[in-house]
Amino acid sequence: MFENQNIDSKYQKRREVVFVVLAGLFLGSLAMLNILGLSRLIDLSFSIGNIKVPFFLFIGVLPYPITFLCTDFISELYGRRRANMVVWVGLLLNLWVIFIIWIGGLLPPQPEIIAETGLPHVTDSNYTFFAIRKLTFGAVSASMIAYLTAQFIDVSVFHSLKKLTKGKMLWLRNNGSTLTSQLVDSIAVVLITYFYANAVVVPEGETVTGFLTILILSNYVFKMVAALLDTGPFYWGVIILSKYLDIDPNKGYKNQDNKH
Repeated sequence: MFENQNIDSKYQKRREVVFVVLAGLFLGSLAMLNILGLSRLIDLSFSIGNIKVPFFLFIGVLPYPITFLCTDFISELYGRRRANMVVWVGLLLNLWVIFIIWIGGLLPPQPEIIAETGLPHVTDSNYTFFAIRKLTFGAVSASMIAYLTAQFIDVSVFHSLKKLTKGKMLWLRNNGSTLTSQLVDSIAVVLITYFYANAVVVPEGETVTGFLTILILSNYVFKMVAALLDTGPFYWGVIILSKYLDIDPNKGYKNQDNKH
Protein backbone atom coordinates (compact mmCIF):
# COMPACT_ATOMS: atom_id res chain seq x y z
CA MET A 1 0.00 0.00 0.00
CA PHE A 2 2.74 2.44 1.00
CA GLU A 3 4.69 1.44 -2.09
CA ASN A 4 1.73 2.34 -4.30
CA GLN A 5 1.39 5.67 -2.51
CA ASN A 6 5.07 6.43 -3.11
CA ILE A 7 4.69 5.59 -6.82
CA ASP A 8 1.59 7.80 -7.11
CA SER A 9 3.41 10.61 -5.32
CA LYS A 10 6.40 10.28 -7.66
CA TYR A 11 4.25 10.52 -10.78
CA GLN A 12 2.19 13.37 -9.33
CA LYS A 13 5.36 15.41 -8.71
CA ARG A 14 6.54 14.71 -12.25
CA ARG A 15 3.19 15.80 -13.69
CA GLU A 16 3.23 19.09 -11.82
CA VAL A 17 6.86 19.83 -12.75
CA VAL A 18 6.25 19.14 -16.45
CA PHE A 19 3.07 21.23 -16.37
CA VAL A 20 4.93 24.16 -14.80
CA VAL A 21 7.69 23.87 -17.45
CA LEU A 22 5.17 23.80 -20.33
CA ALA A 23 3.11 26.64 -18.85
CA GLY A 24 6.28 28.65 -18.14
CA LEU A 25 7.55 28.17 -21.68
CA PHE A 26 4.14 29.23 -23.01
CA LEU A 27 3.92 32.33 -20.83
CA GLY A 28 7.56 33.29 -21.38
CA SER A 29 7.17 33.05 -25.16
CA LEU A 30 3.96 35.06 -24.94
CA ALA A 31 5.62 37.85 -22.95
CA MET A 32 8.57 37.88 -25.34
CA LEU A 33 6.44 38.19 -28.46
CA ASN A 34 4.40 41.01 -26.95
CA ILE A 35 7.42 43.04 -25.84
CA LEU A 36 9.42 42.47 -29.03
CA GLY A 37 6.23 42.55 -31.10
CA LEU A 38 6.50 45.18 -33.79
CA SER A 39 9.97 46.43 -32.88
CA ARG A 40 11.53 45.03 -36.05
CA LEU A 41 10.15 44.07 -39.46
CA ILE A 42 12.21 41.22 -40.88
CA ASP A 43 12.53 41.02 -44.67
CA LEU A 44 12.87 37.39 -45.78
CA SER A 45 11.85 38.02 -49.39
CA PHE A 46 13.29 35.60 -51.90
CA SER A 47 13.36 35.00 -55.64
CA ILE A 48 12.16 32.08 -57.70
CA GLY A 49 13.75 32.55 -61.09
CA ASN A 50 12.91 36.08 -62.13
CA ILE A 51 9.99 36.32 -59.74
CA LYS A 52 10.54 38.06 -56.41
CA VAL A 53 8.37 36.71 -53.60
CA PRO A 54 7.82 39.26 -50.80
CA PHE A 55 7.98 37.75 -47.31
CA PHE A 56 7.83 39.99 -44.23
CA LEU A 57 7.60 39.03 -40.56
CA PHE A 58 7.51 41.08 -37.39
CA ILE A 59 10.06 39.75 -34.94
CA GLY A 60 7.34 39.02 -32.38
CA VAL A 61 6.01 36.24 -34.61
CA LEU A 62 9.16 34.11 -34.15
CA PRO A 63 8.29 32.61 -30.71
CA TYR A 64 4.56 32.40 -31.50
CA PRO A 65 4.47 28.77 -32.79
CA ILE A 66 5.93 27.64 -29.45
CA THR A 67 2.82 28.91 -27.65
CA PHE A 68 0.57 26.65 -29.74
CA LEU A 69 2.88 23.66 -29.32
CA CYS A 70 2.76 24.14 -25.54
CA THR A 71 -1.04 24.34 -25.43
CA ASP A 72 -1.24 21.21 -27.61
CA PHE A 73 1.02 19.34 -25.16
CA ILE A 74 -1.06 20.56 -22.22
CA SER A 75 -4.31 19.68 -24.02
CA GLU A 76 -3.07 16.19 -24.86
CA LEU A 77 -1.56 15.34 -21.48
CA TYR A 78 -3.60 17.35 -18.99
CA GLY A 79 -6.92 17.98 -20.72
CA ARG A 80 -8.97 20.87 -22.00
CA ARG A 81 -9.60 22.48 -18.62
CA ARG A 82 -5.92 23.05 -17.85
CA ALA A 83 -5.22 24.22 -21.40
CA ASN A 84 -7.97 26.85 -21.12
CA MET A 85 -6.66 27.88 -17.70
CA VAL A 86 -3.21 28.57 -19.16
CA VAL A 87 -4.83 30.63 -21.94
CA TRP A 88 -6.60 32.80 -19.35
CA VAL A 89 -3.38 33.23 -17.37
CA GLY A 90 -1.77 34.34 -20.64
CA LEU A 91 -4.42 37.07 -20.95
CA LEU A 92 -3.64 38.28 -17.42
CA LEU A 93 0.04 38.30 -18.33
CA ASN A 94 -0.73 40.54 -21.31
CA LEU A 95 -2.56 42.95 -19.03
CA TRP A 96 0.33 42.87 -16.54
CA VAL A 97 2.83 43.72 -19.30
CA ILE A 98 0.67 46.66 -20.40
CA PHE A 99 0.28 47.90 -16.80
CA ILE A 100 4.01 47.87 -16.02
CA ILE A 101 4.94 49.60 -19.29
CA TRP A 102 2.11 52.11 -18.86
CA ILE A 103 3.04 53.06 -15.30
CA GLY A 104 6.74 53.12 -16.23
CA GLY A 105 5.96 55.90 -18.71
CA LEU A 106 4.19 57.97 -16.04
CA LEU A 107 7.01 58.00 -13.52
CA PRO A 108 9.43 60.98 -13.38
CA PRO A 109 11.37 62.44 -14.97
CA GLN A 110 9.07 63.13 -17.89
CA PRO A 111 10.96 63.73 -21.16
CA GLU A 112 9.85 66.30 -23.70
CA ILE A 113 7.65 64.54 -26.24
CA ILE A 114 7.79 65.52 -29.92
CA ALA A 115 4.22 65.90 -31.20
CA GLU A 116 4.93 64.48 -34.68
CA THR A 117 6.33 61.18 -33.41
CA GLY A 118 4.81 60.89 -29.94
CA LEU A 119 8.35 60.09 -28.70
CA PRO A 120 11.22 61.95 -27.03
CA HIS A 121 14.05 63.19 -29.21
CA VAL A 122 16.24 60.36 -30.51
CA THR A 123 19.19 61.63 -28.45
CA ASP A 124 17.17 61.52 -25.21
CA SER A 125 18.12 58.61 -22.90
CA ASN A 126 14.42 57.82 -22.52
CA TYR A 127 13.89 57.36 -26.27
CA THR A 128 14.39 53.58 -26.33
CA PHE A 129 11.90 52.91 -23.53
CA PHE A 130 9.20 55.14 -25.01
CA ALA A 131 9.69 53.67 -28.49
CA ILE A 132 9.29 50.14 -27.07
CA ARG A 133 6.33 51.34 -24.99
CA LYS A 134 4.55 52.72 -28.05
CA LEU A 135 5.13 49.56 -30.10
CA THR A 136 4.20 47.26 -27.21
CA PHE A 137 0.89 49.05 -26.67
CA GLY A 138 0.12 48.56 -30.35
CA ALA A 139 1.19 44.90 -30.35
CA VAL A 140 -0.55 43.90 -27.12
CA SER A 141 -3.85 45.61 -27.86
CA ALA A 142 -4.02 43.73 -31.16
CA SER A 143 -2.64 40.45 -29.89
CA MET A 144 -4.96 40.18 -26.88
CA ILE A 145 -8.05 39.96 -29.09
CA ALA A 146 -6.38 37.72 -31.66
CA TYR A 147 -4.70 35.66 -28.95
CA LEU A 148 -7.86 34.81 -27.04
CA THR A 149 -9.77 33.97 -30.21
CA ALA A 150 -6.99 31.85 -31.72
CA GLN A 151 -6.01 29.98 -28.54
CA PHE A 152 -9.56 29.02 -27.66
CA ILE A 153 -10.13 27.90 -31.26
CA ASP A 154 -6.92 25.87 -31.01
CA VAL A 155 -8.04 24.10 -27.82
CA SER A 156 -11.60 23.61 -29.11
CA VAL A 157 -10.59 22.18 -32.50
CA PHE A 158 -7.93 19.99 -30.84
CA HIS A 159 -10.43 18.30 -28.55
CA SER A 160 -13.15 18.12 -31.20
CA LEU A 161 -10.76 16.24 -33.49
CA LYS A 162 -9.59 14.08 -30.60
CA LYS A 163 -13.18 13.12 -29.84
CA LEU A 164 -14.01 12.59 -33.52
CA THR A 165 -11.03 10.25 -34.06
CA LYS A 166 -11.47 8.54 -30.65
CA GLY A 167 -7.98 9.51 -29.56
CA LYS A 168 -6.30 8.35 -32.77
CA MET A 169 -4.56 10.35 -35.52
CA LEU A 170 -2.48 12.56 -33.23
CA TRP A 171 -1.01 14.33 -36.27
CA LEU A 172 -4.49 15.45 -37.36
CA ARG A 173 -5.47 17.20 -34.14
CA ASN A 174 -2.01 18.70 -33.70
CA ASN A 175 -1.86 20.20 -37.19
CA GLY A 176 -5.59 20.74 -37.70
CA SER A 177 -6.04 22.76 -34.53
CA THR A 178 -2.86 24.79 -35.00
CA LEU A 179 -3.33 25.57 -38.71
CA THR A 180 -6.96 26.63 -38.15
CA SER A 181 -6.27 28.82 -35.13
CA GLN A 182 -3.17 30.42 -36.60
CA LEU A 183 -5.01 31.42 -39.77
CA VAL A 184 -7.51 33.25 -37.58
CA ASP A 185 -4.68 34.78 -35.54
CA SER A 186 -2.67 35.91 -38.59
CA ILE A 187 -5.67 37.71 -40.10
CA ALA A 188 -6.85 39.22 -36.83
CA VAL A 189 -3.52 40.48 -35.49
CA VAL A 190 -2.47 42.19 -38.73
CA LEU A 191 -5.84 43.89 -39.33
CA ILE A 192 -6.27 44.97 -35.70
CA THR A 193 -2.68 46.21 -35.48
CA TYR A 194 -3.16 48.35 -38.58
CA PHE A 195 -6.74 49.62 -38.29
CA TYR A 196 -7.11 49.84 -34.50
CA ALA A 197 -3.62 50.26 -33.05
CA ASN A 198 -2.20 52.19 -36.05
CA ALA A 199 1.08 50.37 -35.44
CA VAL A 200 1.84 49.08 -38.94
CA VAL A 201 3.61 51.45 -41.31
CA VAL A 202 2.94 50.74 -44.98
CA PRO A 203 6.19 51.16 -46.96
CA GLU A 204 6.30 53.87 -49.61
CA GLY A 205 5.11 52.55 -52.96
CA GLU A 206 2.96 49.81 -51.42
CA THR A 207 -0.84 49.83 -51.24
CA VAL A 208 -2.51 49.20 -47.89
CA THR A 209 -4.41 46.16 -49.17
CA GLY A 210 -1.38 44.69 -50.89
CA PHE A 211 1.00 45.12 -47.95
CA LEU A 212 -1.48 43.83 -45.35
CA THR A 213 -2.18 40.80 -47.54
CA ILE A 214 1.57 40.11 -47.78
CA LEU A 215 1.91 40.42 -43.99
CA ILE A 216 -1.01 38.04 -43.36
CA LEU A 217 0.24 35.44 -45.85
CA SER A 218 3.85 35.72 -44.64
CA ASN A 219 2.79 35.28 -41.02
CA TYR A 220 0.55 32.34 -41.82
CA VAL A 221 3.06 30.55 -44.04
CA PHE A 222 5.70 30.88 -41.32
CA LYS A 223 3.32 29.51 -38.68
CA MET A 224 2.11 26.76 -41.01
CA VAL A 225 5.65 25.55 -41.76
CA ALA A 226 6.50 25.69 -38.04
CA ALA A 227 3.36 23.69 -37.21
CA LEU A 228 4.20 21.01 -39.77
CA LEU A 229 7.80 20.79 -38.56
CA ASP A 230 6.76 20.33 -34.94
CA THR A 231 4.59 17.28 -35.74
CA GLY A 232 7.50 14.88 -35.22
CA PRO A 233 8.68 16.43 -31.93
CA PHE A 234 5.05 16.54 -30.74
CA TYR A 235 4.55 12.83 -31.50
CA TRP A 236 7.75 11.80 -29.72
CA GLY A 237 7.11 14.23 -26.89
CA VAL A 238 3.67 12.77 -26.21
CA ILE A 239 5.02 9.20 -26.30
CA ILE A 240 7.93 9.97 -23.97
CA LEU A 241 5.98 12.18 -21.57
CA SER A 242 3.02 9.77 -21.40
CA LYS A 243 5.35 7.07 -20.10
CA TYR A 244 7.34 9.41 -17.89
CA LEU A 245 4.18 10.84 -16.31
CA ASP A 246 2.18 7.59 -16.37
CA ILE A 247 -0.65 9.32 -18.25
CA ASP A 248 -2.97 7.77 -20.83
CA PRO A 249 -3.77 10.77 -23.09
CA ASN A 250 -6.63 8.90 -24.77
CA LYS A 251 -8.42 7.86 -21.61
CA GLY A 252 -12.06 8.78 -22.05
CA TYR A 253 -11.76 8.97 -25.85
CA LYS A 254 -11.41 5.25 -26.60
CA ASN A 255 -14.36 3.04 -27.45
CA GLN A 256 -16.79 5.94 -27.34
CA ASP A 257 -19.28 3.97 -29.40
CA ASN A 258 -19.75 1.63 -26.43
CA LYS A 259 -21.07 4.51 -24.38
CA HIS A 260 -24.07 5.13 -26.64
